[in-house]
Parts: sequence; C-alpha cells; structure tokens
Amino acid sequence: MKVALVYDRVNKWGGAERVLLALHELFPNAPLYTSVYDEKKAAWASVFPKVTPSFLQRIPGANSNHELLAPLMPIAFESLDFSGFDLVITVTSEAAKGIITKPGTLHVCYCLTPTRYLWSHYDDYFKGSIFKVMTKPIISYLRSWDKIAAQRPDVIVAISTEVQKRIKKYYDRESEIIYPPVDVERFKIEDSRFKNRNYFLIVGRLVPYKKVDLAIEAFNELGLPLVIVGEGSEEGKLRTMAKSYVKFLGFVNEEDLPGIYKDAKAFIYPQDEDFGITAVEAQASGVPVIAYRAGGALDTVINKKTGIFFDNQSKESLTKAVITFEEDFSERIKPEDCINNTNRFSKDRFKKEFLNMVEKYY
Repeated sequence: MKVALVYDRVNKWGGAERVLLALHELFPNAPLYTSVYDEKKAAWASVFPKVTPSFLQRIPGANSNHELLAPLMPIAFESLDFSGFDLVITVTSEAAKGIITKPGTLHVCYCLTPTRYLWSHYDDYFKGSIFKVMTKPIISYLRSWDKIAAQRPDVIVAISTEVQKRIKKYYDRESEIIYPPVDVERFKIEDSRFKNRNYFLIVGRLVPYKKVDLAIEAFNELGLPLVIVGEGSEEGKLRTMAKSYVKFLGFVNEEDLPGIYKDAKAFIYPQDEDFGITAVEAQASGVPVIAYRAGGALDTVINKKTGIFFDNQSKESLTKAVITFEEDFSERIKPEDCINNTNRFSKDRFKKEFLNMVEKYY
C-alpha cells in the first residue's frame, strides 16, 4: 500500500508535528506534502523520505509568511498530485483536507479543528470592523471552498469531543475521535519525587488566546508563586504586568521540561484549546490541572480527580478556583490518579487506534 502524508505547512514545531512523526513511525516510506516548507524551522521533517511543497514555495518569503497566502491555499493543495497513492492522510486545521484524490484512493483527514479564522475563532482574528469589511469577500470565498473541501475526505477523524462538535456544526459531517499522541512516558516520575512541589506552572506560547494575562492578574492578587515557560508576542506586556511572585523562564528545551513539571503544585490552564498537550504532560508528571471548563480540557482532565475546573475566563473565577484547590484538593488529588489518566493519550495507543481505523475503511 502506497501512503502519502499531507500537512498544511511545514515551518514550525508543535502538537500537530508530533502527530506527523507518529504517523511516520506507522508509515516510514510515506512522503510528506505541504504548501510551504522551511527546512531550518522544521528540522524535524528531515526524517521523511521526501518533503514536497506546492508552487507557493517559489514565492519569496512564503515559507515564513504563509498567513498572507490564505486565498491561494485552495489552489495550492488542489494542484498536488496523489494519483500514485492508495492511502492519503491529511493532518489539518486549514486547507490540506481540500486535496483531490482519484476513485479508489482512501483519503483520511485527521482534523485538528475546522479552520479557526473562518469559523470558531473568526471574531478573534478579525476584531477591527474596517478589517472585517475589507476581508469579507475573501472570507466568503474561503468559507464556501472550506465547506466543499470538507466533503472530500472519505473519513474525518477529530482530535477531541470539542473538535468533533465543530466538524458537525461547520461541515455537517460525522467524525470519530482519536486523541493525539503524547509522549507521556517521558514525564512520568517516581513517587518519591512528589515532595517538593512549591509553585504553580504555565507552559505554552505567550500569545493572546492562551490567556496568560488572566493567570498573572490572579496570581498578582493571590501572592502565590507562578512559573511561566514559553515565548511569544505577548511576552513584553506580560513581564511588565507581573509582580515578584511571577517568574518567567522563557524558552525551555524539551529535555528540561519534565524537571520543571515535577516540582509544580498545580498546572494553570486558562485557555480554550482544541485538545491541549501540556495539560496531559502535567498530569503525566503527577501534577493536577486547574483548567477553564471548555475545549479539550473536558476530555483530558477528570474533575476533582486529576484537577478542577473554573467556569469563566475571569480573574475572579480563576482566583476562586486556586483558593478552592489550595483548601480542598491539594492533598486530596493523588499524583498516581493523574498519571494513570494519561495512559489514554499515549503514542502507542494513538498508533494502534489509527491503524485499526485505516483497516476498517481500507
């Protein structure tokens, strides 16, 4: 069986890229197709036998400014040739699902989410009223194409219950759920190392939707230690607003992350994620999660057993949740329950479920 993998763009590292590497382990001979490819920023892609970008690669600067090329993405993916493949797997949160395959080729779409800037997060992306008006014809065209493209895969697989609901709402298609792979074994530690937990923790990109500002406001008021790992466009603003209780570690290598998780009292998770790998990594380290009750956290966190939820993205709601955790749950939630919960998200489980799904439809 000849297999090809397709991804929206190969120019960064994150959760979707971990999915692609797990799929590479299943299908080591499968080439990777994409819209644009940046070899320096995506060194992880060197494991693939071949990476083939679309014609957009010939546009100067395209591999690092892909956002400006959104109107061309439909043409870019429709222009790729998959006539020689039996199975094509698209991993996408945008346009890759719109590839065209011949009859007899199975197209499986692993949907990270329906295109955010067109649907679920449209208002966040286009806040300015003038900008909304200016882009309305383009958005209208892209929404129309996106709906058509979503009908092309033979099978759609969602990464979470929240994404499954969005697929039904925006594309009117049924889907099944296979959780993304998380390297949970790397974060598991011995029980004897649960003793010195003395700070709260955030790990992630410092960008607006992560709501790190909300956490800083809460911990400024609480006067409790908060450690923040990550970089991003909001870093300067966040550092300015933080009091002495808040410590920024900046970028941390993957190899050093387990050591930072292990000393955390609880993981703060104020954002609404499609899935959210960091919340799983925290639990794999035996660390409970204080999470906003939305999105992927509803799949990954078990309320009052591996963490607790708060209901509003406000300083008051998060502050109340941290106080409740300190008074009622810091001793009650067991590290081993957090660790055991993450077995549902292991890479071995992902690979087994994905193969079983392919065999079912092929």
